[in-house]
Amino acid sequence: MTEPILSRHDQVILECDQFQALFDVLTHRGYKVLGPTLRDGAIVYDELASSADLPAGWTDRQDGGTYRLERREDQALFGYNVGPHSWKRFLHPPVLRLWQAQRAGGTFQIKEEEGGEIPRMAFLGVRACELNAIAIQDKVFLSGNWADPSYRSRREKTFIVAVNCGQAGGTCFCVSMKTGPKVTSGFDLALTEVLEGGAHYFVVEAGTEAGGDVLAELPHRQASEDEKATAGSIVERTAEHMGRSLDTDGIKELLYRNYEHPRWDQVATRCLTCANCTMVCPTCFCNTVEDVTDLQGEHAERWRKWDSCFTTDFSYIHGGSIRSTARARYRQWMTHKLATWIDQFGTSGCVGCGRCITWCPVAIDITEEARAIRESEVATIPKRGNGNGNS
Repeated sequence: MTEPILSRHDQVILECDQFQALFDVLTHRGYKVLGPTLRDGAIVYDELASSADLPAGWTDRQDGGTYRLERREDQALFGYNVGPHSWKRFLHPPVLRLWQAQRAGGTFQIKEEEGGEIPRMAFLGVRACELNAIAIQDKVFLSGNWADPSYRSRREKTFIVAVNCGQAGGTCFCVSMKTGPKVTSGFDLALTEVLEGGAHYFVVEAGTEAGGDVLAELPHRQASEDEKATAGSIVERTAEHMGRSLDTDGIKELLYRNYEHPRWDQVATRCLTCANCTMVCPTCFCNTVEDVTDLQGEHAERWRKWDSCFTTDFSYIHGGSIRSTARARYRQWMTHKLATWIDQFGTSGCVGCGRCITWCPVAIDITEEARAIRESEVATIPKRGNGNGNS
């Protein structure tokens, strides 16, 4: 019997005990599967050999400055939130050689790095906030006249298997940023994990033709209306239990009006300028360039490395650093993330993943900092009179 052709957004069921088939199909198609696994006391993204490498039965508990792994009461494969890694590290590597040069007689030859050696990558377990982060980095690196060739070569070879969130983390606020918890675009396949009444299965839909081709090779059956409704209710429940919230109404203008607000001094007394927030952020893209050469001057290389606006060297020019204080650097980061980014790229630079809150050693919370500025501004608005001369 011929299997019916799957079209975009058709929803089918993939049983959990058949999940390995997804690995087999992707590997057969030449993809290196990258996804969540347990390492160093956290759930990180790395190359996976099989479904046995997934963090089955594990979850994470997150709050400001706190991340702890815990055992679940079930064997969910994606029963966690997001860890310290983001997919940025595979598309925009932390360290990248741009070119190398070799002296040849009285001149030199430059050899640019070629993208042909980059493998095809399948990202497994991409959350809605992370899909939005990838879309933001696409704007940064691919739009305009000067597309980044390294990013483009990696992005073009990427297959994305997204996962709708079945739980909200203690520092998540994707609902406020309108970036989740349901994936809506930018994926090849989207999964919703269901554990109910002893059953364990995935409701799967294809978002692209390539995703439909992969799905057609997997063992599956059509999803019933009840199964579709169950998957939908899981995402709705997640949206109702966000760990944080951020009022984004007029956020850009709010920060522009309060550039000299005393709250920046308060947060500076706590901020260590360690750059953790920018390293774990899935959208931050600041980098620096370093040139190295051998002692004889025969060979030279240029390397690009991640950098952060929290370092004094980042804004250093002749005469010193433009932003020499923690106050100036935190203000730069938060104002860029929630305000000037909108002017530059037409969208906020924050997707509400909460990583910057979780991995800040002193638990500085971007949602709380924005709330404090907003509330102090409201408190200073004069009250209206009552019409009899009293106020």
